[in-house]
Amino acid sequence: MAHHFARSLFALAALSLSGCAAFSPDSGMTAVSDLTSQSINKDVAFVRAAEGAGAVDARVRQLLTRTLNADTAVQIALLNNKGLQAAYNELALAETDLIEQSLPPNPVFSISRISGNGASEIERQVVGDILALATLPFRSDIARDRFRQAQLRAALATLRLAADVRHAYVRAVAGNEMVVLLTDAKSTAESTAQLALKLGETGAVNKLDQAREQVFYAETTADLATARQAATSARERLARLMGLWDAGLDFRLPNALPALPRRPQALPSIEADAVAHRLDLQIARLELTALAKSLNLTEATRFVTLLDLAGISRRTQDPEGAPFRERGFDVQFQIPIFDGGEVRVRQAAETYNLAFNRLTERAVNVRSEARDAYRVYRSTYDIASHYQREILPLRKIITGEMQLRFSSMQVDIFALLTEARQRLASLRGAIGAKQNFFLAQSDLQTVVNGGGAPAAGGDAPTTIAAAAPADGGH
Repeated sequence: MAHHFARSLFALAALSLSGCAAFSPDSGMTAVSDLTSQSINKDVAFVRAAEGAGAVDARVRQLLTRTLNADTAVQIALLNNKGLQAAYNELALAETDLIEQSLPPNPVFSISRISGNGASEIERQVVGDILALATLPFRSDIARDRFRQAQLRAALATLRLAADVRHAYVRAVAGNEMVVLLTDAKSTAESTAQLALKLGETGAVNKLDQAREQVFYAETTADLATARQAATSARERLARLMGLWDAGLDFRLPNALPALPRRPQALPSIEADAVAHRLDLQIARLELTALAKSLNLTEATRFVTLLDLAGISRRTQDPEGAPFRERGFDVQFQIPIFDGGEVRVRQAAETYNLAFNRLTERAVNVRSEARDAYRVYRSTYDIASHYQREILPLRKIITGEMQLRFSSMQVDIFALLTEARQRLASLRGAIGAKQNFFLAQSDLQTVVNGGGAPAAGGDAPTTIAAAAPADGGH
């Protein structure tokens, strides 16, 4: 009977294997590529071989041959950032978990021989975990949900990197623009300070005006040093995110941010778009689905956590008689006297409720984040546009009029210099306003698609109470 049981056990295992998952050729990266291309329209690559690494290096070198814009910087980072490659490695590891959970438990074969005084006994057993086989389709289904979550987390890591690169790019270019502005301002301030010093020696300028010009030059020099340091740090952060080092560090950036768009985007359905497209919400929904399935499995197996069936074949030989064979089976199961599964069911139920409340909280927060991001986007656009259309043109007119009056000797040089300082302040404000707008524009895209900083309790997987362990509870 044991060999009949063994054949049945192997047949059941083969039937289970027919529905098992197999390793995908790309470790699930097709789904990641599809998700990210819909949001940012960029290529992603999981580098796993020397040929792939060579192709990526060649692509990065080609992109670095020209002055970078924000899209080019993002593309380089998505191809070259090793932290992102590590996230893709985590996806590949998640696929191994899927395959492992989709395989039936291996049967255990044992053989023993006992002899003495001319007698001997040989026993063979094939042991199978019936409970693990029975729950295999349910555990495999949960594992597929987990793998889908892993794909969404890899896509979320991709979007987060893209958002970080855009922020770093805007700050680096704005830093360059500020350095150019303050370099010119320092040159002008140095000339006026020297002029004031010479006029002071002749008595044409009092000590107060002379000191004012000298302190303006000193302050501008300090501001320039601070701006250079900020621009250098922003460039270094951008280089880190793009994964560049050594020869790649000589990449070129423009000296000014691009012009503002002619009009801001109108997004009347931004809340609905964010709730529908946010990857962190999709991860939380899959988490809730997996927990619901786990809860059902826990309730179904609450009274039985161990069910092993063994087929036994025994051959006994006695010197005083003919050898004889015995066949039978052995069943092991756990009697739920003290633990009827209430603890596991309660754990699974509370874990499900925890995930449900976190998902609901996250959905409410996403709506608020979307509204706030759009308001910030519109206000920063209005402020930056106000500088470009109102403040800077008026400053240009005032500067031109002051120069005309200085030429006709209606105002002195110090009035002209005072206006130059005020114009410098307006130009610095305009650069800051434009930087804030492009940062807000990036945040707006992030709040719809995901990719911002992870929220507390957001996409972290919730621990599921064990339902039916593959080892049968041994």
